[in-house]
Amino acid sequence: MAGQVYKDKATLKEVMENYAISQRFQFRVDRSNVVRPIVVVDGSHLKSYYTGTFVSASTLDGAAYGVIDSENDAAWTWFFEQFKIAYDVPLFACIWHLWNNVYKKFKKIHAKLSKIYFSMTKAYTQAEFDSLMEKVDIRVKEYLELVGYEKWARLYAHVNRGWTMTSNIIESINVALVSARELSIYDFLEEVRKMFGRWNCSNRKEATQTYTTLGKKYQEMLTLNEAMSTCMTVVPSTEYLHTVNDGGRHYTVCLLERKCVCGRFQVDELPCPHAWAVLKSKFLMPEEYCSNYYKPNTVVMIYDVPVYPLPDKNDWNIPAHVAEEVVLPPKWKRPPGRPNKKHDKLLSELMQPKNQHSCSICGQGGHNKRTCRNAPRRI
Repeated sequence: MAGQVYKDKATLKEVMENYAISQRFQFRVDRSNVVRPIVVVDGSHLKSYYTGTFVSASTLDGAAYGVIDSENDAAWTWFFEQFKIAYDVPLFACIWHLWNNVYKKFKKIHAKLSKIYFSMTKAYTQAEFDSLMEKVDIRVKEYLELVGYEKWARLYAHVNRGWTMTSNIIESINVALVSARELSIYDFLEEVRKMFGRWNCSNRKEATQTYTTLGKKYQEMLTLNEAMSTCMTVVPSTEYLHTVNDGGRHYTVCLLERKCVCGRFQVDELPCPHAWAVLKSKFLMPEEYCSNYYKPNTVVMIYDVPVYPLPDKNDWNIPAHVAEEVVLPPKWKRPPGRPNKKHDKLLSELMQPKNQHSCSICGQGGHNKRTCRNAPRRI
């Protein structure tokens, strides 16, 4: 694959549309709907002698990974041939990386735009999204329209993204492998296998020892929604259709379709405060209206497949045609200068105010207690 011309990642869509999903991954995704079919793909540079790029495609239940020479069309095609992504998979953008692009392009208005942008990405209703969009500068609005609302706004997504709005899954893997990326290729891949093995075992153990109906995070959200529903009144229309009065505003809740006008019930797949009020009025258990994704039994099923350890090198049964094959080093050119071990900071990180030391006597910044002029004089 060395010597291929790099174009851009737009080729990914064409590649993804040409291959069917592998049986093993299909089994793990479709089995009792144990995990959301959201895949996060990214690459990170290796720092060993021959360099290269570590690419991975991660879901909440594991990852497929490999090493390529660089991020080019042929390499990505090979990776997706091995991974075999499902046909016509929609592509989304990480809202944090998109925000950094907006930050660089529109520097003068980013202070007011930050809160509005992230609120739009997680808006539940069309009215909420439109009201926020009216506050956005026309230039930013045109830029976001060009990107496509379905790429970054949860409201317009073709599938339920849940809380997977960023590429944090992949970024966590890249951070955990910072030191390992300086190793040789075999040692690096062995460290990756060990890391995923530890994570798989740890997550399974944590899920096994969870005795609540939902996971810790989702149980806390459910409890918070219950507290918010205490002052609401419910008026039934049918067995499943109800009207909830919340501070003068009326919301329609349908238990049969698990929907609420506020949008949170169907997007979060947890009973929203309005649905909670209906469930309490009917003496129903809220856990029955929660997604199976949030239940410990489902999490245990996710980590059913272990990451098996490799035997010692001396015990490997290597076929003759593989042992006789001569592997040449890749074609590469070492860049000038000392390799950079720290990542290049984003503009948003550089613009953040630095920590300032403050005086321990008066509490003001810019000086210390020795040079403090506000200290009381000694008599």
